[in-house]
Amino acid sequence: MGTLDMLILARLAQGAMHGFGIADYLHQVSDALHVDEGSLYPALHRLESQGLIESDWGVSENNRRARFYKLTPRGRKRIAVEVSNWRRLVEAVNQVVDPLAP
Repeated sequence: MGTLDMLILARLAQGAMHGFGIADYLHQVSDALHVDEGSLYPALHRLESQGLIESDWGVSENNRRARFYKLTPRGRKRIAVEVSNWRRLVEAVNQVVDPLAP
């Protein structure tokens, strides 16, 4: 699973959200990540085809029709595994780069 997929699942673990809201959330929380539509929507479709998320039409906060995505039970299990794997990876990388810190 790629980093973007993991970030999407992590956001959806907090509740359903439409695509633009997911991208906006990732940018606001990280203060750095910018996810464009050309990456976001293929990732959402991929996660949906894998049965990790599902979607329904709804109305956004600005009264526009939008597709809202939410985790499936399978997606909830998967994000737990992915976060654990991510934390192990970050720890391993830190062990390599920490000795190089000034």
